[in-house]
Amino acid sequence: MGFLSIEDFSLQYPIARRDDSVVDDYHGLPIPDPYRWLEDTDADEVKDFVEKQANLTESLLRKCETREKLRGQITKLFDHPRFDTTFKRGEKYFYFHNTGLQAQSVLYVQDDLEGKAEILLDPNGLSEDGTIALRISSVSEDAKFLAYGLSSSGSDWVTIKVMRVEDKGAEPDSLSWVKFSCVSWTHDSKGFFYSRYPAPKEREELDAGTETDANLNHELYYHFLGKDQSQDILCWRDPEHPKWMFGAEVTEDGKYLLLYIDEGCNPVNKLYYCDLSTLPHRLEGFGEGNDMVPFIKLIDNFAARYHAVSNDGSHFTFLTNKDAPRYKLVRVDLKELSLWTDVLQESEKDVLHSASAVNGNQILVTYLSDVKYILQIRDLKTGVLLHNLPIDIGTIYGISGRRKDSEVFIGFTSFLTPGIIYRCNLETEVPTMKIFREIVVSGFDRSEFQVNQVFVSSMDGTKIPMFIVSKTNILLDGSHPTLLYGYGGFNISLTPSFGVSRVVLTRHLGVVFCIANIRGGGEYGEEWHKAGSLSNKQNCFHDFISAAEYLVSVGYTQPKMLCIEGGSNGGLLVAACLNQRPDLFGCALAHVGVMDMLRFHKFTIGHAWTSDFGCSEKEEEFRWLIKYSPLHNVKRPWKEVGNQFCQYPPTMLLTADHDDRVVPLHSLKLLATMQHVLCTSMENSPQTNPIIARIERKAGHGAGRPTQKMIDEAADRYTFMAKMLGISWLN
Repeated sequence: MGFLSIEDFSLQYPIARRDDSVVDDYHGLPIPDPYRWLEDTDADEVKDFVEKQANLTESLLRKCETREKLRGQITKLFDHPRFDTTFKRGEKYFYFHNTGLQAQSVLYVQDDLEGKAEILLDPNGLSEDGTIALRISSVSEDAKFLAYGLSSSGSDWVTIKVMRVEDKGAEPDSLSWVKFSCVSWTHDSKGFFYSRYPAPKEREELDAGTETDANLNHELYYHFLGKDQSQDILCWRDPEHPKWMFGAEVTEDGKYLLLYIDEGCNPVNKLYYCDLSTLPHRLEGFGEGNDMVPFIKLIDNFAARYHAVSNDGSHFTFLTNKDAPRYKLVRVDLKELSLWTDVLQESEKDVLHSASAVNGNQILVTYLSDVKYILQIRDLKTGVLLHNLPIDIGTIYGISGRRKDSEVFIGFTSFLTPGIIYRCNLETEVPTMKIFREIVVSGFDRSEFQVNQVFVSSMDGTKIPMFIVSKTNILLDGSHPTLLYGYGGFNISLTPSFGVSRVVLTRHLGVVFCIANIRGGGEYGEEWHKAGSLSNKQNCFHDFISAAEYLVSVGYTQPKMLCIEGGSNGGLLVAACLNQRPDLFGCALAHVGVMDMLRFHKFTIGHAWTSDFGCSEKEEEFRWLIKYSPLHNVKRPWKEVGNQFCQYPPTMLLTADHDDRVVPLHSLKLLATMQHVLCTSMENSPQTNPIIARIERKAGHGAGRPTQKMIDEAADRYTFMAKMLGISWLN
């Protein structure tokens, strides 16, 4: 459905070897997997395939005249100071700041808010290309030490190191093979809890981030400062459940250690606790043999999510979805577990998104109401509403404040607000939100743009919220290039946020940008999530397709001008919708997607996603998965309509060589399959629209990506979109 044909670019697709001998039996049904060899990313044949595909894509992009204009404008707008929410430890304040085009943000410290800020840790000096990123940062309670985790080339693997805050000197500590971990200090500042996996057997040879082995046997450790990692105290493991993951948190009063146990990505967990004062010598002596920390089981089933908000001694307040799919606050005394009481009952409509204990006996809560944030102060003991804090339509992206603090810092963003950090004094009779820092983008004028929210009827009548961002006062005449973005999974909500690339697309290419809040996310609580997962996954694709059809029907765009985009689970969304409705789209951008739904659970942390997708090893779940798995549903859709052929739209699959979350084999196998089935397996194929991939080097699933790589990728994918939709540059 694009304006350009493959002949315009003289694309010659690399021929990928097909091994027709690879056939798996799934519950009596033979399923061929001819590109199984692409799963071995270290093989020379795979490296050659990747290199040829990268060269092919570059040869196409090099001919796109908007590429440098896009790169230049995105760079220009990206070059503005950015700040994260300030937080306090001890008597010091900390925050992250990027001057504009720095590869990574820098951690600053100051003695007071009016004092001079000093650089505490600048990760930009750790690598020439900015690919070493700061992924974990945890300051001890007395603000004497910083434990920080570094990752390389976008990998999820992290190495934890420690430095002194006062003189910025390095401690000798170095902890390897850390993944999916937080760092929680004991209040004596002697050490911290963290989670890790056993070191791979090929430890010396491994390029961390390129391996695909399943991540199994997560373990919880305590590290004493100054000691070698081999002397760390093993606090918890469960070899009978190798797929479970463990995270620990020391309560704000320093008295309890909470152990959160997850079996997957569903919002359910087990919760154990330990009174730290009962441990002899504060953890020394544990970890030898099977003598682990003696946790007491508070919640010992995977029926609901529990997260501690605060405690007064043994009296704990939890945020939970137990019998409350839109969440509530409950309280229990650890000494009287038979009595649980509701502190803040579930809302009839809105989702209780977060709760933070602040200013003694108050809680700062956020709700999601039709995907828009509400911010309130309530009484911690009774849940009674004390104050509504006024905010614009947008997203609260960070709340920094503790129970001992009377002032809090609140981060806010929206489609037309780059970022505001508010400072709120809770001791005043009526708390006010005062601007502490405001992020300003030079040349951005919000009056040029408008934001609307509509509710689209899906195939079964369910109303799906969708945000639409465009230039002001556009005519609905079907003439506008439109970018539709979605995710729809894992209880994750897509809320309003500012994006430099979107501003450039809207201003200079006339693009209408849309976010569809489809089922599978958390926008309306756990029922909304479940309605788009497991056997209900097809609802996600129906919702997204319905959103696209709405944009055409009301006159924003037409199919040949409509691009769809999504990443990770959203990459799966885009690819599945391509297979189901190739006639509806003019371009597709699928980032780091889960494309092989029959084998995803075999690689790195993929086994955790079975909570949302199911698993092909179970026959009923296999029947769900095979119906929409992108890899297994590529087909020749074309048929003559008049003198035109219906074909797949121009498609760019994006992946990265160090993505150890959704490993690149997903995109590589789908790429080879699409090119074979659509483009090369028959003479004079009607598929003239390009099917290409952008394969990033020294990058991962997205986190920690240096600024220049983000700019270059955005320029490349939207250059492809602009060329395929035939969009002209607007000054």
